[in-house]
Formats: sequence, structure tokens, C-alpha cells
Amino acid sequence: MEILISGAGVAGPVLAYWLRRHGMTPVVVERTPSPRIGLGGHAVDLFAPAMEVAARMALDGVLRQSRTELDALALVRRGKLPVELAFDALAPAFADDRHVEILRGELVTTLHAATRGDVEYHFGDSVRSLREDSGGCHVTFESGTTRRFDLVVGADGLHSTVRRLTFGDEKEMVHHLGGYLAVFSVPGDLALPRRTAVYNGVNRIAVVYPVKQTGLARAVLVFRKPGQEHDIHRDIAAQQRFVRREYAGEGWRVPVLLDAMENADDFYFDSLSQVRLGSWSRGRVTLVGDAGFAPGPAVGGGTTLAFVSAYVLAHALAEAQGDHAAAFSAYESRMHDYVRTCREAAQRAMRRAIPSSWAHKAASTTALRLLPRLPRPLHRRLLAGGVSNALSSFTLPG
Repeated sequence: MEILISGAGVAGPVLAYWLRRHGMTPVVVERTPSPRIGLGGHAVDLFAPAMEVAARMALDGVLRQSRTELDALALVRRGKLPVELAFDALAPAFADDRHVEILRGELVTTLHAATRGDVEYHFGDSVRSLREDSGGCHVTFESGTTRRFDLVVGADGLHSTVRRLTFGDEKEMVHHLGGYLAVFSVPGDLALPRRTAVYNGVNRIAVVYPVKQTGLARAVLVFRKPGQEHDIHRDIAAQQRFVRREYAGEGWRVPVLLDAMENADDFYFDSLSQVRLGSWSRGRVTLVGDAGFAPGPAVGGGTTLAFVSAYVLAHALAEAQGDHAAAFSAYESRMHDYVRTCREAAQRAMRRAIPSSWAHKAASTTALRLLPRLPRPLHRRLLAGGVSNALSSFTLPG
């Protein structure tokens, strides 16, 4: 069975690895002109189920060696010492040795290295059109070439081309959560050693953490903003002006971060949005990771969902022995509750993580100061239902 995978980020290579292990032939096409090798992107979390998938790929050791090694959160305040809290005290899942925080670019590099030897990759191309008949999917690529595949999988992210071609305009299924995210590199002296520094404003936060591999630091700006800004899609200058307007007048090191933003060569910007579909499959086409059920960047653990969904889909296809309809049904059944749990947890995280008022900001600071002093049972009860706990709650098949 020959299966086209659109997207060489996280879900695509993981799926390709497992399809190959199960005797199928994956072909990966990726829009970017070359493998995304390096240390770009923001830090992402791999919770217990994702690390179990990595262990079954014999990659858990190299991923642990590449972890960010950040120890604590430091809530910075004007004229006062930061409020610091160790990550393992912030949520039980962070204390689990199966949890790894890693730069997305380093993760993608590792996955590509693990699959490039026996998986067919095509960079600098993408799917232009799909036509299905009883024998398979006929795909036309932007390069002009055509090819037939037994199945097609969209692993091409929040703005998936495969999803658009199969299910329609993304406006009907990509739901804005009322916020935006910007990520970029800044000078290393703007970060605190081994700390994730967080500055809280009202309806906006600024996060800075060191990148040990480069000596630089990464800034993450997350802010609430109702409505969707469609006219700035793919316009970096307009996106940066938008971010600067939203953070105008903020204190701490925010003005310096904004200046550094305009000189960063790795600036990334997107809305905080969720993908919501009644089904992730249609005919011989299905979706994995953010293409099918993005819970929201920076708030919902999409990287762990990408690992898990890719593994579960490959396992379902192997079990079904060529019956793609049965495989897709089993895949969706196994993933449904997990996706819903993570999506709901992400919505809660969006409400809690970004102060909506001065009172909310003050309450968040007080809660962080008191949390380590609470009895462990009360501590766990208050943190129940968080994103990290939701992402750790899945049991892999096989």
C-alpha cells in the first residue's frame, strides 16, 4: 500500500516511520524547499504518550539529550523580585521523567534523520488537487507531476491544503480562540539562566527563555484579540506592526523584545485557533495532528497529539490489513475522547494563562506564590484538568 503524506513537520515523519515498520510505503511531500534542519521554532512539550511512541522508535534517548533543561518558571514584576516556581511543582506531569521539553526545530531534525534513509521525501512541492476513484487517489502536485496513491494523509498543519481540498474552506472548521502568538529569537542576555521568564500584562503575556544550544534566547508573545486578522496572513511586516501595537506601553523588557523582533530572521506568527471537524476522514483521505484537530498553539499540546495520532493511525491501518474504511473508523474512535479532552483543556489554559484584568493578574501572582506551600492533595486537586494532565492521559495500542 502506497500512502502519500503531505507535511514533513512532526506528525508526517512519525507516521512515515510507523507505516514503513508495518510494511507499507509512505511518500512524504513538503512545501518548504529543503528539510527544516536546525533549532528554530518555540519549545514544545512531549508528554508521556508521545515519549512512549519515541521510545518505541528508539528515539527517547536522543530527545532527552536535546531537552531545553529549563528548571523553573519566573514571574517577573516591576520593582520586585521574580516569583519563582519549579516546573515539577507547577504540574505533576512535568515531574514525570517521561516528559521532555525540546525546541521544535531540533525535534523535526531528529525525526527527519530517523526516517530519511528508507522513506521517500519530496521537498519544494505540495498537493495541488486530489481526485479519488475506486482504485485510489490521483494527485496532481504544484510541480505539475501526477501520481496515484492508495491513500492520502494530511499532516500539513493548521492551514492544511489536504484538508481544504477534501473538506472545504478552513473558515468553516478553524475556530479562532481570540488570541495570537508570535515567536522569535532575541539576544541571550535577555533571558534568565535555566528559567522561563513570564511577564503578565492585561490580555497579553511575554515569555523569554534561554536556548542552550545557541547562546540566544527565544521570545514568545501571546495576546488576546477578538476577531480574525485575515489581511496580514503571510505578511511579516504587517504581523510585526500588529504585535507592536498590541504591546505598546508594556513594561519590563518588552520594548527591547519588540526591537529585537524586527531583526529576527526566524519570526513566526499565527492565530490561536482550534480545528474542529465531525470526522477527520473522507473516502481515501484522512488527517493527523494539527491538520485534523489542532488544539491551539502554545496552549494545547499539539506536538503530543501529533505523535499519538500518527502512531494510532499507522497501527489501525496495520490491523485492518488494507481495509482503509475500517482503519479510519478505528483511528477516529480511539482518538476521539483524547482529542476532546485536550481541546477542552486548551480552552481552559487560554482563559487562565493570560490575565483578563488587573484583578486576574494579581490573583495569578498570588496563586503562584502560594502554590508550593499548599498540602500536596490540595495542590493536585487545584491542578487537575490542566493541559499537562490531559496530554498524559492516553494509553497507546499495541
